[in-house]
Amino acid sequence: MIRKGLVFGFLFAMLAAQSLFAQRPIPQNTNTGVGQTNRPLRGEADPGEEEEVTDGRKPLLDDSTRQVYGPKTSLFYFEKDLKRNRLQLYEQDTSLTNFHNYDPVAKGGWKYQDLGNIGSNAKPVFYEIPETIGLRSGFQGYDLYYQDPAKRRYFDTKSPFTEMSAFFGGGNRNMLDIAFSRNVTPKWNLGFELHTERVRKTLNPVDRDDHMTEQNAYTFHTNYRSENGKYWALGAFSRMRHVVYEIGGIIPPDVDPTSLYFTYEDAKVWLHNSRARDLRQDYHVYHEYKLGNGLQIYHTLDNKNQNVVFESDLTTSDSSFFNQERYNSLDTTRNESDFAEWKNELGIKGSYKGFYYNAFTRIRNGRMESPFFPDKKESFNEVYIGGELIGKISEKWSLSADGEYLIPGAFRLHGLFVSPWLELEYTKAVYKPTSQQQIYYGNHYLWENDFDNIGVDQLKGRIKLDFNKISLRPNLTISRVNNYVFFNEEKIATQASGQAFLLMPGLIANIQVGKKLRWDSEVIFTEVSGDGSDNFRIPQLYANTRFYFDSPMFNENVFVQLGIDLRYKSSYYADAYNPSFQQFYLQNTFEVYAYPVADIFLDFRINRTRVLFKYNHLNAGMMSREGYFVTPDYTGYRSFLDLGITWYLFD
Repeated sequence: MIRKGLVFGFLFAMLAAQSLFAQRPIPQNTNTGVGQTNRPLRGEADPGEEEEVTDGRKPLLDDSTRQVYGPKTSLFYFEKDLKRNRLQLYEQDTSLTNFHNYDPVAKGGWKYQDLGNIGSNAKPVFYEIPETIGLRSGFQGYDLYYQDPAKRRYFDTKSPFTEMSAFFGGGNRNMLDIAFSRNVTPKWNLGFELHTERVRKTLNPVDRDDHMTEQNAYTFHTNYRSENGKYWALGAFSRMRHVVYEIGGIIPPDVDPTSLYFTYEDAKVWLHNSRARDLRQDYHVYHEYKLGNGLQIYHTLDNKNQNVVFESDLTTSDSSFFNQERYNSLDTTRNESDFAEWKNELGIKGSYKGFYYNAFTRIRNGRMESPFFPDKKESFNEVYIGGELIGKISEKWSLSADGEYLIPGAFRLHGLFVSPWLELEYTKAVYKPTSQQQIYYGNHYLWENDFDNIGVDQLKGRIKLDFNKISLRPNLTISRVNNYVFFNEEKIATQASGQAFLLMPGLIANIQVGKKLRWDSEVIFTEVSGDGSDNFRIPQLYANTRFYFDSPMFNENVFVQLGIDLRYKSSYYADAYNPSFQQFYLQNTFEVYAYPVADIFLDFRINRTRVLFKYNHLNAGMMSREGYFVTPDYTGYRSFLDLGITWYLFD
């Protein structure tokens, strides 16, 4: 009855907002916070734009009592743009679109398969080509919750800048983010970021603080530019400790007749004394020096370490979840893997007659270590050569090509064409299986393999159609994958003997309905064929749509988005999850059935403060099914309310 009231109340609010504020004009979309700005970096600005300093302090207000500092005076940029000599400065994001989807899986459009809670192990629903063609650890289940230092923001601020975000998910699922940055001098900036997660179990918590996820992560970063502008340096240190108290999923009713699937807090789960920990620590430095017109030299240094541990007390009932093999210990499972790497890249780059060029060599060494390996550790040494060429014909036309060769046997070639109405992208790659897929010695599973490299050809195309109030992006992705490595039904790493072909047509649509309503949708259809097709478990139909009211209110003092999110995946035999080595694997007995999930949300902004209210799984109890699954034996969210707030300080 309460949910029906919410539905009718929501529809009434939509209609009321449409009628009450239909006469108010909508400001033009300026892409605040996400678009390019032409503002120069500090030190390059017009001297007339600099504020005077009195007694060592910068004034917060000018003579008209107008706030001087704000999103346009605390800008940030990315290393990739600096490296490609096309530096873009971005304002702080104050937009409301998708703000209510604050957790990483929701923020990514629900294109990840997880375990039904924030911070749980997650993998992409759709096949993705890895960024690194060389050896990787293979423990990528928590990549979604970690920020790569090479992809972080670097700031240029005219005043101390602070960003604070607090999200209070229903069921005591909480996240906190704090970021601070300030310019020590006009050309030197320092900052730090802090992120924490305390996420209570949604299935069978024993008390209020019985967490599934506990994360503490922080980053220190800096950037510096010399007075003459020839030298530029960026640096960051990041650390994340991510702990997950595994539950193993709900005990199936055919194993225990007293176990039921949709009892949530009263669910019977397999594991109570098991946990996984992913500890990461990265150092990253990028610096470049201008030798002359059109020629620069650059160097990138990375030192990364990932320590992954799974622990379980086999003297408790947890023992019944695992297979009977005990290779290392009879009463305790402690699977530990430590992956470390050093990476040095040295190259030249520059611009000539409108073309950007880059040529580099990269040396990468490291090791995977485990106390149970026969030789304790497996080392690797990799040497790459590569380059990139980008030609920008005009503001709307560009052509780029890049590639790298790992000596011997692995490579990646990539090309991109962009025009006002068409984008084409082609990638051909041969990349290595992960270290975990090649060698693993755990308490319940072990293997040593000598897999061949994996090959892929991928073509992506997108047509851009823009009308008065309609934007359409029909797209198509075609992939051919051979020698694919996966975890089979026996939970063992194996290599496919045949090829798989993935055909994925899709459509992204953004439609303005009247003056105040918007409709945003994405649909992807996937057809997999070939001898290796059964190794890819992807829903044939994926759909994500949002219908919402979007307009300023109260004399433009408040900006509001009020609407409904609806997501859907067709039925498929989704991969199951094995916590002991933290990977998803094939299964053929549990069908994750099709189920539409509806959420309603209210996002609003007052000045620079954004607030969200989100009611999850509005349609619970209204369907023929009691609920939905995200992974075999792991149910999705029940109905609950999320709250969140983000605000900026510019002094």
